[in-house]
Amino acid sequence: MYVCVGKSSWPELVGTPGTEAVKVIERENPFVTAVIVLGTQPVTGPFNCSRVRVSVDTRGSVFVVPAVG
Repeated sequence: MYVCVGKSSWPELVGTPGTEAVKVIERENPFVTAVIVLGTQPVTGPFNCSRVRVSVDTRGSVFVVPAVG
């Protein structure tokens, strides 16, 4: 079980531009780094309290709730 610090998910950002989402996430939780990934891009790796993946569609809009992990 992981105990991460700060806000951990951003459902209000679905539909917003990915670049703007990154700014909001990193401002609201200074303990994380947000990275944009194309929705079709495979992602791997262990759970990480300091990472938020921002999945965007081909237009660059967030389409999955960004969350720590």
